[in-house]
Amino acid sequence: MTRIPFSLLDLSPVPEGSTPAQALANTLDLARHAEDWGYQRYWLAEHHNMRGIASAATSLVIGQVAAATKTIRVGAGGIMLPNHAPLVIAEQFGTLETLFPGRIDLGLGRAPGSDQVTAMALRRNLNTAADRFPEDVIELLGYFQEADENQSVIAVPGEGTHVPVWMLGSSLYGAQLAAHLGLPYAFASHFAPDALEQAIDVYRTRFQPGITRAPRFMLAANVWAADSTEEAIRLKSSQQQAFINLRTGRPGRLPRPVVDISAQTDPRFLASANSALRISAAGDRDKVGEELEALIARYQPDELILTGMIHDHAARLRSFEIAAEVLGQEKGAATERCA
Repeated sequence: MTRIPFSLLDLSPVPEGSTPAQALANTLDLARHAEDWGYQRYWLAEHHNMRGIASAATSLVIGQVAAATKTIRVGAGGIMLPNHAPLVIAEQFGTLETLFPGRIDLGLGRAPGSDQVTAMALRRNLNTAADRFPEDVIELLGYFQEADENQSVIAVPGEGTHVPVWMLGSSLYGAQLAAHLGLPYAFASHFAPDALEQAIDVYRTRFQPGITRAPRFMLAANVWAADSTEEAIRLKSSQQQAFINLRTGRPGRLPRPVVDISAQTDPRFLASANSALRISAAGDRDKVGEELEALIARYQPDELILTGMIHDHAARLRSFEIAAEVLGQEKGAATERCA
């Protein structure tokens, strides 16, 4: 297996029959295990008005995860910046970095992380917020630097913390902006892979050194691993159902897995879900290892970030444990920590 840093993206899923309180408790438990298994980062994502995701107050959950762990980097994958004033995010993540020095990441996205009705309830100005995204990113980056002598607004805490900022995206827009600003870039290939190869090329060929001296690309992939391939395929069906439910206007809590999803799902919807989730690995230890190795060989990422919506918490733990093993990190072993 090609050795590259590997990380974990958690949406704090709320399974059917469970509660947001239990989902957040599961997040803390998974984070502790991920640290032991050698994951580089533990990122959480901002989503709103979704009964199946408990990480809406992302910076608060990041603080809890950082407090429950010791060395793993913790961050946002990501914060949807059009929902927020840059100063507020600078203060939140400056505070996190001050409390947990050297361990906090900030990934920024341009999408609302919600539907349009919810976006109207969240955004400072629905008509212009997205159009100001590049300016807002530059403003936010400035708050993390040392303040100028005559600067009228500073982030306290935040100033001089130099929180590492990543650009997130699922289109060429984020790739172009990350390249222009000299930021590391993570592509949302775990659910929107269509522009993946073109985005990687745009980012790497147009990169201009900035805060980051060289391009750093992170590939997002789903993983469903189990002690048998049959069980892994069954576990995967929860995320397939959730994706179909979301795309057909019926979002809800994470469904229970089924043995044969094709027997109860419209084949058109299932094909669409499988296409969107194709940057994935599903199977037993050997099969997951082969599929992750193939993704690394094809896309040549500098880092891999894994996610996987699995209904049963114990099965989810086991899936990420197997993934860590096949990526070359035995449980409890030390791993290099880098920003």
